Amino acid sequence: MAFPRTRRALALSVQDRDRLSAAAKSRKASRLTQARARALLGFADRRPLAVIAQESGLSLAAVNRCIDKALAYGVTAALEDLPRSGRPPRIPPEARLWVVDLACRKPTEVGYPHEQWTIELLAKHVRSHAGEAGFASLSRAGKSLVHDILGQQQIQPHRIKYYLERRDPAFEEKKAMILMVYQEVALQQAQLKQRAEERQGEVGREGRGDDSVAGLGAEGDVLTVTVCVDEKPGCQALRNIAPDLPPRPGRYAATGREYEYKRLGTLSLITGLDLLTGHVHGLIRGRHRSVEFIELLTALNTYYPAGWTIRVVCDNHSAHVSKETQRYLSKHAGRFSFVFTPVHGSWLNLVEVLFSKMSRSVLRGMRVSSKEEFTERIRQYWDLLNAQPVQFHWKYGLDDLEKLTAPPTRPRIVSILRERSTRRSSRSSRAGTGALGNTTAAGAGATVRFATAPYPCPSRQRCRASAV
Repeated sequence: MAFPRTRRALALSVQDRDRLSAAAKSRKASRLTQARARALLGFADRRPLAVIAQESGLSLAAVNRCIDKALAYGVTAALEDLPRSGRPPRIPPEARLWVVDLACRKPTEVGYPHEQWTIELLAKHVRSHAGEAGFASLSRAGKSLVHDILGQQQIQPHRIKYYLERRDPAFEEKKAMILMVYQEVALQQAQLKQRAEERQGEVGREGRGDDSVAGLGAEGDVLTVTVCVDEKPGCQALRNIAPDLPPRPGRYAATGREYEYKRLGTLSLITGLDLLTGHVHGLIRGRHRSVEFIELLTALNTYYPAGWTIRVVCDNHSAHVSKETQRYLSKHAGRFSFVFTPVHGSWLNLVEVLFSKMSRSVLRGMRVSSKEEFTERIRQYWDLLNAQPVQFHWKYGLDDLEKLTAPPTRPRIVSILRERSTRRSSRSSRAGTGALGNTTAAGAGATVRFATAPYPCPSRQRCRASAV
C-alpha cells in the first residue's frame, strides 16, 4: 500500500511507550514484533531511519511501513501485520447468522425434548437442515465449526446464568427505608459507646456490644432496638454410615468420609439478630409457621425491658403478615414495629450475613447421630456467638443513600408508608386485629405511627458530623 513520505512526529503516550518497551524486551513475543517495537521507539525519539533500520535488524522499507502503519492505525496495529483479503469465506455470513439464530432459540422450539443446546446436538441439527434452509455450505458442519461460529458471537447456549427479576416497582424506595434503619442503628451504637465511656465502661468491651441489654440506656430512656428476623428452613440432619477417617501427616491431607449417609430429617432455624448489641435470638423447630414466628416475638418481648420499642426487619413471608401474627401484635400495641424488605430483596436483611457465616463455618459438612444432637450443636454455636457478640454493620449502598432519599424519592417514601398504613389499618379493622406494615402495630381504632422516621431523617446530620 502507498503511504505519504512526509510524516508527522509519532507522539507516544506513557502507556504506549511502556507497551512498546515491554514488547521490545519480551521473551514471548516474536522477533519481528520486537524489531517493530524498537523501530517505533527510535522513530519517536527522532533518530535517523538508517540508524533505526540498522539497530532493529529491519530493512529500510520495513521500517517505513511500520512507521506509516503506526501513524495511520496506531501503535498496537503497527506491531502486527495488517489484515489481508485472503481466501473468500467458505461459510457466508448469512449461514453463520442462521446458526446463531438457532443457538438463541430453545431446542423445544424445533422439536427436541432438550432444555438446552449442546454443541453436538446443534451441529447435528445444522447438518440435517442446512439444505432445507438454503445453506449447503453447512451440510458437513462439525462441532468445531459450530463452536467457532458461536465463539465469534460470544454465545454459550449450553450454559444457564441465573438472574433475579425485580418485581417490586418501589424497590429503591423500600431499599432506602432499610438503609436508613441501618444508619440509625449505627448512630445509636456511636451514642451508646460515647455514653459508656463517660460512665467508665458500663457497657463492656470497647468497640463491641454487650450480650445483655442491661446498661444500654440511662434511667428513663426509651430505646428502639432493631432485630433482623428471618427463617432458615430445610437444615438437614445427616448421619454417617461409617466413621470419619482423620488426616494423617504425609499420607492423607484431608478428612476421609464415606460418600453415603442417612437423612434424619430437617429443622428450621427462626433467628433474630440484634443489630445494637450483636445478640442472637434463635429457635429451632420442625416447621416455620406463624406459631413459631409468634413464639420468637414472645421471646423478644420477654427479653427486652418494658417500654422499649422492638423494630423488626423481615421479609414478606406469609407468617410475618398472617392473621395470627396480627392478632398477637394487637395485644402488644406499641411494642413492635415492622420494616419489610422489598419483594425479592431479602438480601437486604443483615441476618442473612449471619446465616451465611453459620452455613460456611458450622453447618457445612456437619454429621450428627440424631436430630437432638443437631439441635444442641446449633444452640452451642449461638451460645458461642452471644459470649462474644459481634455487631454487624451494613456498608453496601450507604454512599448512594443521599441519592435514594433525594426529591422526588423522599415524598414517594412517605406516601408509600401512609398508603400501606391506611390499607392495613382498614384491613385489620375489618378483621378485628392489629395493623402491620412499615408501621407500629396497633389495635382497632388505635393511632398508627410510622416505624421509619419521616425523611429527611434528623439523625443524618449527626451521623455525618460524628463521621467527620
